[in-house]
Amino acid sequence: MRLALALGGGAGLGWTHIGVLGELERRGVTVDAVSGTSIGAVAAVCLAAHRLNILEEIARGANARTVMQFIDVDLRRGSMLGGRGVRRQLALHFGRTQLEELFMPVAVVAADLISGEAVSIRRGSIVDAVSASIAIPGVFPPVRRDGMVLVDGGVVAPVPVAAVRAMSKAPVLAVNLQGDYARRALAALPPEKRVLTPFRVGRAGISLVMAHLARQSLALDPPDIELAPAIGHVDVRNFTRADELIALGAASVVENWAAIEALG
Repeated sequence: MRLALALGGGAGLGWTHIGVLGELERRGVTVDAVSGTSIGAVAAVCLAAHRLNILEEIARGANARTVMQFIDVDLRRGSMLGGRGVRRQLALHFGRTQLEELFMPVAVVAADLISGEAVSIRRGSIVDAVSASIAIPGVFPPVRRDGMVLVDGGVVAPVPVAAVRAMSKAPVLAVNLQGDYARRALAALPPEKRVLTPFRVGRAGISLVMAHLARQSLALDPPDIELAPAIGHVDVRNFTRADELIALGAASVVENWAAIEALG
């Protein structure tokens, strides 16, 4: 069975992709092509480079100390953080490797602040492409390329179905990390909390925006099947719950296997 994959963005929730990809491999699915936005781009290039095991090791080993290594305050580059630690980690594993040199077609999706459009990057430096796709506006520095100012693709294409359809005729399976909004709203605004703080209301509002943006993106470019793992209870900023998220990603494949199998 052959599928094309569109891996959505979601910061720390992205470890879920490891579970999804691992379970698909265990069930004999061949990936024809893959696209990714933000943390989904990280998973996509690791899959296409046959280095998903390395990503899993990094994810399962993440803790408060390792996450702090990526905090380098630098307000001079249009962002709060300099992003140097992230680029060093990418360079450590990919060096000068180009996207077109990987084992399957892969598209890394970013957003151009000049045109306002999604940009599907399929050639060139993996480090530069992924750095652009994960550049949360105002948090990590944008990447300048061919007259564009590229930032996190999640602001325009949180689940990049169109990017992978441009590379493959296989049925598309999309992984939407923003699809469990009801559980996320409950975590942000628990009924036992009678006092609504600005932080809680703001976080719930941002979650709602991201959930609706993902839903609109999928309505414009519908996949053949969508997985929306039950991960809404986990904060998107938390990169230390890999064991749980990987298990939930695998479970979403198991629960939807009959529908996935029907695509073949």
